[in-house]
Amino acid sequence: MAGLLKALVSASEKAADIARLCRHEEPLFQLLVAEKTGADKNRRFLQDFKTLADVLIQEVIKHDLGTEFPELQGHIGGEESNEFTNAQGETVAVRVCGTVGETAALLGSVLAPEQAAAELLAAAAHRDAVLGDAALDGVALSILPGDLAIWIDPIDSTNEYIGGREDVAPVDGISPSGLCSALVLIGAYDRRSGCPVLGVINEPFFRRDPLTHRWQGRYHWGVAYQDTRLCSLSPPPPPRPPPRVVLSRAEGPGVRAALDPLCGGRLRFAAGAGYKMLCVILGLADAYVLSEGSTFAWDACAPHAILRALGGGTVALAEALRARRVGDTGPPPELLYNRPAEGVVGAERWANRGGLVAYVHPQHLEAVLGALVAVPGL
Repeated sequence: MAGLLKALVSASEKAADIARLCRHEEPLFQLLVAEKTGADKNRRFLQDFKTLADVLIQEVIKHDLGTEFPELQGHIGGEESNEFTNAQGETVAVRVCGTVGETAALLGSVLAPEQAAAELLAAAAHRDAVLGDAALDGVALSILPGDLAIWIDPIDSTNEYIGGREDVAPVDGISPSGLCSALVLIGAYDRRSGCPVLGVINEPFFRRDPLTHRWQGRYHWGVAYQDTRLCSLSPPPPPRPPPRVVLSRAEGPGVRAALDPLCGGRLRFAAGAGYKMLCVILGLADAYVLSEGSTFAWDACAPHAILRALGGGTVALAEALRARRVGDTGPPPELLYNRPAEGVVGAERWANRGGLVAYVHPQHLEAVLGALVAVPGL
């Protein structure tokens, strides 16, 4: 397991390098956008984009993990189709080839005539990340990679990544929007149970270097397997009232009205499901509530694993409220990652239907469920 965790972190670092490279080349970046259509379109957004960075990052992670751990091949899923449409209207299946030159030629068919850019991206796809995290070497667990499967969100909060805003002022440490909410998410779950056991969140745009003005990133990881709980972050402080809850700006008025008194007027808003879950992980918020099924397995798997490592979790909101309404006081049902929905196609097969609540302290979860149990329509 130590080797797999290290591989996930290394893959996230390589992914972050590619994300920064694409943003750094601004004229090129404008060429790297293709609109999602059909079954791949996230119905929440009028315009939901995928970028070449999205596709390439996902394929790099699949390639690297599948090469090092062949038993994972066929069990690595992600948000993106690997098909990208170039300026000539041709469909190209993006993948990592055997050599830098072959990958550059493939990417060149997407980016033509920008061959120099294709070569930069290909070099980044084949360049190994250098890790200096001694804590990773000390992680020893008995779980086999062949028992796991992987969910990847190559760039969570793609709209914020495309927009690239750097001037958004944080509110109590939480950025309402902007480039900082664009994250790389890699989560591993148990194939049989669907329970998340390993998670890595990478922040490619954490801060700019004061001397070079280039972006610097950071990452966080967590392990929650059987009785083992390990995390790169310190345990959370004791809970304190009132709880701070972070929401999407698209959240409905009924949920807002129910939670505002609980929070003493401290509702906060942010973009990106992964970023809002990260705010809970970092202690900037006590809970993230979403009442709609507009997040997906790849959004939640990695942060859910880290939350579990910290003693918290991510529950299925609608199921938890139904249980409370019939007097069930047991542990609320957690999200699982191995059960596609029936009767739908494309991304909707993996939607977290009925919403979610991400939390660290069970007291905050119970307070949120108590406030929402009487909201009509939930």
